[in-house]
Amino acid sequence: MIALLLIPLALPWILPPLARRTVLRVRPEIALWTVTCATVALAVGVVACLGVLLLPLALALPPLATLTHLVQPLHAGPRLLVLGVSALSAGALALAACRVLRRAVSEATRLRAAHGRVAGLPDAGGLCVLDDPHPDAFALPGGFRRAHRIVVTTGMLRALRPVEREALLAHERAHLRAKHHLFLSAAQLAGWCHPALAAVVPHVSFAAERAADEAAARQCGDRDVTAQAVGRAALAASRSRARGDRPALAPGAATGPVPARVKALLRQAPVRRMAPALLAMALLCTAAGASSLAGAVWLHRGVEVAQGESPDA
Repeated sequence: MIALLLIPLALPWILPPLARRTVLRVRPEIALWTVTCATVALAVGVVACLGVLLLPLALALPPLATLTHLVQPLHAGPRLLVLGVSALSAGALALAACRVLRRAVSEATRLRAAHGRVAGLPDAGGLCVLDDPHPDAFALPGGFRRAHRIVVTTGMLRALRPVEREALLAHERAHLRAKHHLFLSAAQLAGWCHPALAAVVPHVSFAAERAADEAAARQCGDRDVTAQAVGRAALAASRSRARGDRPALAPGAATGPVPARVKALLRQAPVRRMAPALLAMALLCTAAGASSLAGAVWLHRGVEVAQGESPDA
């Protein structure tokens, strides 16, 4: 029965192909919400199952067994197998915690540094222009006592025509207005908990860029101009030395698979709201949740039996 707690650890590997189909076939804003929620739900299930799997190893220690009033050992299956799985779960949880802490500190440092670069610049409606020949533009999320900023370098402004600049700024405003940094934050955090969920993060980023592209196209009223702005911005950025200090939570117009974004903008606006992949993701999350719950209930019942309660009570 301990397999019930192992199933949610394997199910996340199904999500990456489903996420890819969803972001390509469903309206970007719906795909963004769906894929992000599925990623977070599976990450919660993974962490919960790893935590529950720690229980047999913890209760094998005499102090904890005494504290929980166990009158007999916990029987959760073959002892060596159960303790081995429990030890692996402890290691996986420790690695995930270290990874989350290390990368969160790194991302916070880069975010703080990015705010420091624009702290003394004039702010025109949230727009900051950096005197930097490297073409770059991104939406910098705010925080405690810090406002949202749209950061554009002089190199990027020189690389675009006036109408393309308007499309670029509309794209970045769409990121801030829709709070896409929150979706990226949630996906990044989930990806640090499981390698399969880490493979979903690029799809979440792509959906956020596509949603901002469509918002910019609606505001500008010209999909071709928006496509040209995205293509020119990406081309200009690729010809210059790439910056490695931009926060991952600061989406930019030249982020992601640009050819796919330009191709989508050169077609009609997406109208499809549903796809079989959405139903598949819902079933995937339901299966993970049901398996986690059943495994936790089964293990809890085993603890009650170990405490001396009758199995038929």
